[in-house]
Amino acid sequence: MPPTLPRTAREIRLAEVPSGLPGPEHLTVSEVPLPVPGAGEVLVRNRWFQVFPSLRTLIAGGVPGTPFPPLRPGDSLFGPAVGEVVAAPAGGDLRPGDLVAHFQGWREYAAVPAAAPLGDALPDPAAHLASGATAYAALTRVARLRAGETVLVTGGAGGVGSLAGQIARLLGAARVIGTTGSPAKAGRMTAELGYDAAVLRDGGPIGGRLAEAAPDGVDVVVDTVGGEQLQAAVAAARPGARLVVVGTLAAQLSPASGGTTAPVELDAFQLIAKNITLRGLTGVDDEIHAEWTERFGAWLRSGAVTFPHTRIAGIERAPLALRELFEGRHVGTVVVET
Repeated sequence: MPPTLPRTAREIRLAEVPSGLPGPEHLTVSEVPLPVPGAGEVLVRNRWFQVFPSLRTLIAGGVPGTPFPPLRPGDSLFGPAVGEVVAAPAGGDLRPGDLVAHFQGWREYAAVPAAAPLGDALPDPAAHLASGATAYAALTRVARLRAGETVLVTGGAGGVGSLAGQIARLLGAARVIGTTGSPAKAGRMTAELGYDAAVLRDGGPIGGRLAEAAPDGVDVVVDTVGGEQLQAAVAAARPGARLVVVGTLAAQLSPASGGTTAPVELDAFQLIAKNITLRGLTGVDDEIHAEWTERFGAWLRSGAVTFPHTRIAGIERAPLALRELFEGRHVGTVVVET
């Protein structure tokens, strides 16, 4: 191992499980020995990692049947990251300076399985942390959006939603509507993110405002929220509508929720009478991810889309970044730059 590397590194650990939303007081910045790569691994210096709302669910104990283990006090947090290789076995495909994507974020250094370098597919390496692949798969593979249709995206200013509106527009949607709880975010959604209208969630029933924004109904829904907004989407759905559920922000961002369930009551008569398709989506396969990355890179370079995100400098500020995410302070993806 090169002598210029430090002996220790910092990482974020869970100090205690909160009764509500996790914040800086529930996390700790720990100094640990520098990881030692095993067989088939490389040592990376993380440059960027994503702060994502599903950490609430993991901290609350996880959900059986999902691929992510629950986080216990003392555990290191984890998540999507882009790291720079600093040590790699001789004769391998990776060399110091290469960038790789992995899932060992929330730390300065990580030993990760050797994988193909990211290369220059995207003009900004941090854009590999965008959640656009989920939106792209929902629109192209599950809902199979057709030109001229009306699209509704709940949570339109979030990590998925801030790209879903732009993608829907590029795929030929005639009208794109998003929901949000912030007038400032609503302004950005219509000015920058491809939305024709933004429906504000202000504590009252949202169904009436959605009906005003989409008087003829909606054909495709990308739902990142669940709860009342999913109910309103079913009510606004046109015959043959396709609804894709990709998130449960209503539960994950609520202090009153346990964070591991997201119950919602839907009108089965509406589902049957309108012949509505309702599907969940978690993750995308390698083929779709590669297709998304290629199109995303071309769209970014041409200016057809933007990567809405907030960069927060310093791993020591990551716990505060998580609190700000839960408070809804940012538009798009929240990225910590280490």
